[in-house]
Amino acid sequence: MPQINPSSMRPVEVARLINSTELGFVLPQARIYRDFNRVGFRIAASDNSRNINLLKYIAWMFDQEHTQQDDVSARSYEERRDAERQRQAEQSLSGRDIGPLPEVGNPRRKAECERNFRLFCECYFPETFSLEWSEDHIKVIIKIETAVLSGGLFALALPRGMGKTSLAEAACLWAMLYGHREFVALIGATEGAALEILDSIKTELDVNELLAEDFPEVCFPVAQLEGIANRCAGQLYQGVRTRITWTSNEIVLPTIKSSKASGIIGVHR
Repeated sequence: MPQINPSSMRPVEVARLINSTELGFVLPQARIYRDFNRVGFRIAASDNSRNINLLKYIAWMFDQEHTQQDDVSARSYEERRDAERQRQAEQSLSGRDIGPLPEVGNPRRKAECERNFRLFCECYFPETFSLEWSEDHIKVIIKIETAVLSGGLFALALPRGMGKTSLAEAACLWAMLYGHREFVALIGATEGAALEILDSIKTELDVNELLAEDFPEVCFPVAQLEGIANRCAGQLYQGVRTRITWTSNEIVLPTIKSSKASGIIGVHR
């Protein structure tokens, strides 16, 4: 386990630490951000107002759990019913709102890759593109970059096993995450192959830690779905629907204010 300082931890580090016990997942990262916004400096680290003092946070949660609630016995049935309805409505709204987005982990890396497809592949998919590029790869990368940024059509054949599909998947993500293209079409040899490619793209958005660090405006809302597509319709950001779609044959990236990311990609029969 890496060395930690419980008196000054980032919210994401608090979430990872709390969820690393034998109990497994117990506290979503969005809940920590909501609590931090709610309580503010009462649980903030003294050396960095952006960090959390874990001990203060635990003490605050303990107090919240054991604070005696107001005596409701004196209230009328109607008052209690209305209060419960309001409580449930607020709880529902709070549960659907993903809360504040994490900060971009490496703004410089994100900016440098915006118009450089090769660098994007190397920075965010180091395990996929771990070998040296061949001259043919460089030609393909230049063609893809030109087509995405400026438009155009080209056809280029490569031998089996040269990474055509991986480059195509990365190109789709590059085009959508930076908002270079609003609609992206990725065609597979068969419907089954196309669905596999789409599933691979969804996996990268869900579990790729490098993408999650630099593109929280996309990856954080995706992570809050926790694989449950039914949550898409009700997901909110600052009280506004994200309009994310996450089905077996279509992805619509979340709509987040001030975000460049946009894109719809799907498999149509």
